[in-house]
Amino acid sequence: MSLAAVLDVSHLPDYAYDWALVDVETSGLIARRDRILSIAVLTFGPDGTQTGGYSTLLNPGCDPGPVHIHGLTAERLSGAPTFEQVAGRIGALLQDRVMVAHNAQFDYDFLAHEFARARLYLPVTQRLCTLALNRRVEPPSVDLSLASLAAHYGVPQTRAHDALDDTRVLAGIFRSSLSEAARLDVPLPLVPCPPRQDPQFAPNPPKTPCAYRNPGRLTPSGPLVQGMKIAVTGETATSRAELVARAVAAGLNIMSSVSRHTSALVTNDAASGSAKARRAIAEGVTVIDEHTFLKLLGEVRPGTPHENQAPKKTPEAATPATPPPTPTPSPAATPAVADVPAPRRPEPTHSAKPFGRRRVLVLGGTHEEASAARTRVVELGGAAAINLSASVTDVVLLPGGELDRRMTRVTALGLPVHAHEWLGAPAPESADVPAQDGAMTGVLPRGGVIDLPTLPVADQWHVGASWAQQTNCEVDVVAFVLDEDEQVSSDGDFVFYGAPESPDGATRLLCDGPTEQTITVDLTALPPAAHRIAIAAAIDGAATFGDIGAVQITLAPGIDAPITAQATLDGATSERTLLLAEIYRRGPQWRFRAVGQGYDHGLETLVRGYGVDVE
Repeated sequence: MSLAAVLDVSHLPDYAYDWALVDVETSGLIARRDRILSIAVLTFGPDGTQTGGYSTLLNPGCDPGPVHIHGLTAERLSGAPTFEQVAGRIGALLQDRVMVAHNAQFDYDFLAHEFARARLYLPVTQRLCTLALNRRVEPPSVDLSLASLAAHYGVPQTRAHDALDDTRVLAGIFRSSLSEAARLDVPLPLVPCPPRQDPQFAPNPPKTPCAYRNPGRLTPSGPLVQGMKIAVTGETATSRAELVARAVAAGLNIMSSVSRHTSALVTNDAASGSAKARRAIAEGVTVIDEHTFLKLLGEVRPGTPHENQAPKKTPEAATPATPPPTPTPSPAATPAVADVPAPRRPEPTHSAKPFGRRRVLVLGGTHEEASAARTRVVELGGAAAINLSASVTDVVLLPGGELDRRMTRVTALGLPVHAHEWLGAPAPESADVPAQDGAMTGVLPRGGVIDLPTLPVADQWHVGASWAQQTNCEVDVVAFVLDEDEQVSSDGDFVFYGAPESPDGATRLLCDGPTEQTITVDLTALPPAAHRIAIAAAIDGAATFGDIGAVQITLAPGIDAPITAQATLDGATSERTLLLAEIYRRGPQWRFRAVGQGYDHGLETLVRGYGVDVE
C-alpha cells in the first residue's frame, strides 16, 4: 500500500520523516513476562513511498496464550525462528526511522524486552502512536480501535489480529491521519524513547498486601494488632527478610517509610539519626527495639479486614473524597466542597442546553479571561476544546486571539468565529450543527463526580491528561495508590516517569505524546487496602500552570474506547502541582472525580505528604 497515492508530506518539515510501521501479536499483555509471536514491519519514506518490509512468525519458547484471538498455535510456531535470530533484521528496519504503531507504547515495550533478552540494542529513538494522533485529530468514528478507524478512513481489513494485515491497515490509517493532521495543522505527538536495553527496567516484585485496616498507633505497653503499619531501620540481629516475613505472616503492614500514620518504628538504635528515626520522633511514633518487637509478634491481636471492594450496581449518596494530606492548596484552584453527582453514563445535554452539540475553542485573552470563557461553555452544556481538531464546531475570539497561529486554519476550515458576547446570550443551536460524540460525552465541571459502571470484561480505566500543543515546559503526570489513611503502602505505589508501573501492574503510566499522558487503573488488580488513586501533574522548572493553561482530562474504559467523561481544568495560576482527578471508593462503589486542586509547591512536597520516601 503506497502512502504516496494520497499524501506526499516531504515538503512539510513538521511531517516529513522516515517511518517504520510496526505490529506485533503477543502471548499476553505484560511485556516483561509475555513474548512476541509474530511481527510485521513496513518502512516508508517522507514522500509516502514504501521502501521495505518484513514479517515473520516467531517461536516464543512458551505457551502462545489466547489462541482464540490470534490463531497462533504452538504447533504452528514450532518451526518459526526465535526473536534473537531475526532481531538484527528487525533492528535494521527500525534504525533511523520513527516507529509507528497503534497503541505504540505496547509494541515498543514488547520490542524493548525482546531486544533486552537478546542482549541487543533497540534502535528506536522516537515513536508515534496512531491512537494519540487520532485523539488529536478527533475524527467522528465510533471509537479509536483499529477496526473503527479503518472503517472511518475507508481502509479494507481482511484478517484482524494478523500482524502483516494489521500493519497494512495501519499504513492506510496513518496515511489518512497524516492528511488530517496536516489539514488541521496538528503537531505530531512524537515521543522520545529512552534507552531500554537493560532487562532490569522491569518493576520490582510487589509486596504482600495487608488484608487489614490500620488500627492506629502502638501504645508503649499495648499489643500489636493486625493491620498496624510497621517500619524498620538500622541493623537487626534477625535478617531483615526473616523479620519482614514473620511480620507479614502475622498480618502486619511493613512500610518502607515513616509517616504520621505509622504504628511503630522498630530499631535497635533510636539515636542513630536515620531519616526514619528522625521522622518517628517528630511525629510522636512509638519506637521499640527488635527484642520487644519479636516478643510482641507472638501475640498479635486480630484486626479489622478491609471493606469488600466488589462493585455494586446501585450508587450510594455522594460524599467528597479526602483531599491530599499536609500541603495547603492554592485558594485559586480549590475545587467545590461537595461532590457534584452525575449519572453513570451522562446523557447528551443538547436538548436542555444551547451548547449540547458544540465543542468550542477559545483563543486569545488573558489566562483568567480564557478560563472564565471555557467555564461558561461548560455551563451552557458544551465541551471546551484546548486544541484545534476535527470535532471543534465553534471558535470564541477574545482580545489578541486573532494573532493565534491557529486562526489561519480556523479561517480555512470555515469554522464559525464569535465574539465573547456570544457566550452571554447564545442563539439557539441550529439543526445543522453536527452531533459530536466528544462534545456530548459526560462533560463534568471541576469537582464533578461520576459512578464507574461494572465493565463486562475487566475493570480497567484510562484517565488521560492533555494540554496545549504549543507548551514548551515539561509536565509529568503521576499517580498514587492510597489506603484509608491517604498514604501509599509502599514506594511502589507511586507511579511516575522513572517507575511507570506499580509492582502489581494495577496502575501504569503511558506517555502518548509530549503533551498527553495517561494513567491506567485495573480495579480488579488493586490491593485490598487501595481506597483511592490520586492522579496529579507537576511542572519541571519555574513555570506554573498559569503558563500551561487548560488541562483536559478524559475517562475511558479502554485505550481505544469511547470517552465516558471529560473535564477541562484551567483555574490554576501560580501553581506548580495540580491534583487532576481521582478514582476512589465510596463503600463498594468506585467513583471518578474531576478535581483541579492546585499547589504552589513542587512535586516533592506532595510526594512526601502521601508517605513516599524521597531521598
